[in-house]
Formats: sequence, structure tokens, C-alpha cells
Amino acid sequence: MTDLGLRGVRRTVHRGAGRIATATPPGRDRAVDALRAAAVLGVVLGHWLVTALVSDGRTLRTASPLQHMPWLTPVSWVFQTLAVFFLVGGHVATRGYTSARARGVPYRQWLTGRLTRLFTPVAAVLTLWTVTALALLLSGAEFGTVRTLVKLALAPLWFLVVFAGLTAATPLLTRLNPLWPLAVVLHVDLLRFGLGGPAWLGWVNVAAGWTVPYTLGAAWTRGELERPRAGWVLLGTGAAATAALIAWAGYPASMVGVPGEGMSNLDPPTLAVVTFGLAQCGLALLLRERLRHVLRAPVAWAAVALVNLSAMTVFLWHQTALMATTATGLLAGRLPGLHTVPDGLGWVGARLLWLPVFALALTVCWAAFRSFERRGDRARGSRVVRAHRPSDRAAAAKARHV
Repeated sequence: MTDLGLRGVRRTVHRGAGRIATATPPGRDRAVDALRAAAVLGVVLGHWLVTALVSDGRTLRTASPLQHMPWLTPVSWVFQTLAVFFLVGGHVATRGYTSARARGVPYRQWLTGRLTRLFTPVAAVLTLWTVTALALLLSGAEFGTVRTLVKLALAPLWFLVVFAGLTAATPLLTRLNPLWPLAVVLHVDLLRFGLGGPAWLGWVNVAAGWTVPYTLGAAWTRGELERPRAGWVLLGTGAAATAALIAWAGYPASMVGVPGEGMSNLDPPTLAVVTFGLAQCGLALLLRERLRHVLRAPVAWAAVALVNLSAMTVFLWHQTALMATTATGLLAGRLPGLHTVPDGLGWVGARLLWLPVFALALTVCWAAFRSFERRGDRARGSRVVRAHRPSDRAAAAKARHV
């Protein structure tokens, strides 16, 4: 591309970024959006890096490079960012609920708007994969392969169910001390691992474990985590507790599940993944001011804003993008980094080269299905507007972004 063409591209980018910056309300906390975007992109990149679909004849099975190369475990520390998402979710939901109460919006209407925005994009995923699974089975595909694909595609939905439950419980959680759900997680693990209790007890931690960062988000809304000391305490104690649990209590070092390991920190959540989440939340809180400074630049803010506008679409379809690339690649045979066993540096190098292809496939999914996310936003917005007098509609429109 010529220098003239590059200058034209830069001018176009800066004009678009300027329009986005101008349309942003002056009081918006851009650090919140940056943390949400980082959490979503962390999950996406984490899945793309540690999820392998190995081709064995006509069958596809899942594998993980963490199983064959344990020294890659720190990858799971960087890209397992769910605690940050729940931290931001608790902060935004608590702030939104408080604002709704101040405007006289009933709880039922507020919750309906939240859940509509959350689940409207899910309908497209469920419809497409129901049709795809039936078509694959009717065409003679191996049942094991179809099950693997559907499980990977729909795995992100468990997170939405938990998040929806916590959103519904927001009025009860706005004042809950995070130490209470943390104590529940501790006692569940003591019963499971220390006293030989039943395995099903671990599923209590699906709710209790993610309530910890969610209620930290509520404490953030109340202004209790504004001082840097709060972030340092969470980071230090969370990191120290996690290290101790791994070193002396037998918890796995990986913060995601690894095939072949008898215990997973994430399925269901353990005390180790919750204390690790405390450290992540502490780091996120410490980064807020720096993020606010960086996001004063229109281009940086525009990038974050665009990710947030389609965060649900990106989250729901990233596994489909991975599998679509894998399935299409099979037409050319078993390709390194895509269909081969993840057991060496060669696989790692090849997988890194596939990441732009996954991103391109995700862009196609985004273009095809982003309208569902916008539909959820419009439905929520219309309910908010109807709840107010015409003179209040400007305030209601602004409230949609809370």
C-alpha cells in the first residue's frame, strides 16, 4: 500500500474513532468497558490456544496442549479471565439496579431487560447447532464427533446461566460481604477433599464461587474498593493463597480443566480458582486509573467500544469459528496445529499461525449474527423508554448504557 493510501486509512480510522468518542457520555467509566473487553477476549484466546480437535480417521476428539506440555500452564493463568467478567458484571448490575430504583423502574422490568439482552443472541446459537447436529447425524457422521462439536459450541452457555442467576439475585447481593460465599467454597472443598464427601457437593461452588467476584463488583459500586490498598490486598492475598493451595493442598496448577487429570479447578470451581480470581480482581482494580488514562485516546477507546458492542456475539460464536475452521481444513487433510496431537513446540507454532484464521472465521460469524445482539439491546431499550414519560426518554436512552 502506498504512503498516500496509508494516510487515507489513518484519516478514516481517526474520523471513525472521533465519532465514537464524541458519542460517548462524558461520565462513562471507560475502565469498566476495557476490563469487560479484556475478560471476553481472554476467554476467546484461551480457548483457541488450549483447545485442540484431533482427527482420528472419521472422528474428532478434544485434546489439550496442557496435557502434553505442562510447562504451558501459565497460559491458563493469563487467559482464564472469568473472575474479571463477574467482577465487572456485579459492578454494572448493581449500578444499573440502583439507577433503576431511583427512576422508579420495577425490579421485574429491570430484570427482564437485562435477561433479554443476555439471552436474545443465544437463540441463534441454539438454532444453528440444533440444525447442524441433526444434519451431521443424518449424513452419517460419527456420534462421538457430533457430541464433541456440540459440547464445545454450547459450553459457553453454562456461564450465561450462572450470570443470569446472579443478575436475578442482584437486590440480595448488593450488600453481601464476599467473605460469605468464599466461606461456602472453603467448606465445600473441605467436605469434598478433606472428609471424602460426595462429588456432587462441588456443584454448590458453581454459584458460590462466582458470587465472590460478583459481590466484589457490588462493593466496587458502593465505593469500598476505590483505594489502591484494596487492590493490593486482593492481589497479594489471592496470589499467596493460590500458591499455597497448589504447593501444599494438592490443587492443580492449571486454572482450566486438562483432559486426563483427575481434578479440575474449573469444573466445578474449586477454592484455588476462586482465590486466583481474587488476585485477578485485585489486579483489575489496580489497573483502572491507568486504563482510564490510556482510553482518553480516541482510537484506543473506539477499539474497546466496538468489542463491547458485540461482546456477547464474540463470546457465543468463538468456539463455532474454531470448529468451522477445523472442519473446513479437513478437506485438505490433517493439518499441523489444527488436527494433530498438541504434543510439541511445532504444534504451538502452527497454532499461533492459525489464530488469524480463527479471527477471520469469527468475523464472518459476527457479521452474520450481530443483529441478534442488537435486537436484544433494542428490545431492552424500548421497554425502558415505555416505562417513562416522554420528557424522561432522553434519560432512559442514556440508562440503556448502564
